[in-house]
Amino acid sequence: MKKSLAFLSLLIAFASSASAAETYKIAVIPKGTTHEFWKSIHAGAVKAQREFEAQGVTISIVWKGPLKEDDREQQIQVVENFIGQQVSAIVLAPLDRKGLVAPVETAVQGKIPVVIIDSGLESKAQSSFVATDNREGGRIAARNLGQLLGGKGNAILLRYAVGSASTEDREEGFLEVMRKDFPGIKLLSTDQHAGATRDSAKRVAENLLNKYGQQVNGIFASNESSASGMLLALRDAGLAGGKVKFVAFDAGETLNAGLRAGDVAGFVVQNPMAMGYLGVKTAVAVLRGEKVPPVIDTGVGFVTKANMNEPAMAELLNPPLAKYLN
Repeated sequence: MKKSLAFLSLLIAFASSASAAETYKIAVIPKGTTHEFWKSIHAGAVKAQREFEAQGVTISIVWKGPLKEDDREQQIQVVENFIGQQVSAIVLAPLDRKGLVAPVETAVQGKIPVVIIDSGLESKAQSSFVATDNREGGRIAARNLGQLLGGKGNAILLRYAVGSASTEDREEGFLEVMRKDFPGIKLLSTDQHAGATRDSAKRVAENLLNKYGQQVNGIFASNESSASGMLLALRDAGLAGGKVKFVAFDAGETLNAGLRAGDVAGFVVQNPMAMGYLGVKTAVAVLRGEKVPPVIDTGVGFVTKANMNEPAMAELLNPPLAKYLN
């Protein structure tokens, strides 16, 4: 009898310690799943997961988002599904600064904390916002393009998509500096949106170049897919190789190759791995009841052919995806 009681006590003690162990299921929801940018965010989330596991904390990362970056309804549905599954926390890059407010607030009301990454949300429900200072990134792009043009000539802004807070901030930062600091540069077009894919961006870029190709001296495209589409259109039009000074936002295999070839003058680079990493780290801190900053800036820089091989820049251009995603 005494042995049975002792064994029962051991079982109770074991159960108590097991229940006290930290175990979290965290949904990480990107805007899309095809671009290299999102793969870097996924890698960062996995990096955080592995670090926690090394500390004895069990983290289950569930990575799911819409296939295309213009499918707001699918992203809303993904968030709602995770609310129904009662995940521990959500790390979300909202496709639309307004459209995702209701599902995020529903999650928080259901005691599921939400950390917003990459792109802002018009709500105070989230626990923290982990992102680039996108407006400053747009300013950096404008300063560099303005200097490349010597303060004169004609330029085009290729926007990304209506409602995307991150790219709208970049675009407004770009326009702010161009209008204030470079009055000698005429903005030929500032209202065209590339859409969600490289193919749609290429079609819009071709239309712009058909209209303004004989006049344009400089171009800024505000994200990876819009920049990749513009790069292809510039090559097809015979305007690559420095004939038109092209500044982009975001790294990627196509843009990196364009920089090496001299078709891209430079681009503003973010740290998407840090977004995924800090997004998960911050979510766990919230779950532990720790105080977290309302905004976490993951940094921004400008890459050119001259500095692309410097260690700090090289790591941003070529994040170790295979280490975390294979």
